[in-house]
Amino acid sequence: MDLILWRHAEAHDLVDGGIDLERVLTPRGEKHALRMASWLDRQLPDGVRVLCSPARRTEQTVVPLNRKYKLRAELAPECCTVDELLELTGWPNSRMPVLVVGHQPLLGQVVSRLLGMQAEDCSVRKGAVWWLRSRDRDEQAQTILVTVQTPELL
Repeated sequence: MDLILWRHAEAHDLVDGGIDLERVLTPRGEKHALRMASWLDRQLPDGVRVLCSPARRTEQTVVPLNRKYKLRAELAPECCTVDELLELTGWPNSRMPVLVVGHQPLLGQVVSRLLGMQAEDCSVRKGAVWWLRSRDRDEQAQTILVTVQTPELL
């Protein structure tokens, strides 16, 4: 199974009295989302399931991909654990790849868990994609890091 984790692009800071779920992308974030979506569109297989946090900034990040996506309330900031995200995506047994558009620190915690890092989470840059793959080798489950891509490098 392929699990692709895409952190939302750069968003405006939360202002006093504002609602976190309503934060929008900055102009730079919009450009980065478009750039990453273009790259992902060329890489993603047909039939990929796309799951997105209901936060406005994550939806703005995924829209340029021009693929069907499903908003999942449990992917909102601080609403989901690593175990819940892995269950939601079917890791590692899903037949189809899954793209999750979400937030830190959850995405970094998933990366850390799946790659066996000692730290509880790793830093996932805004707009970046981490592509992980599960496989069995010699009857042992393994997680492979396929690629890490940032919009600045595209």
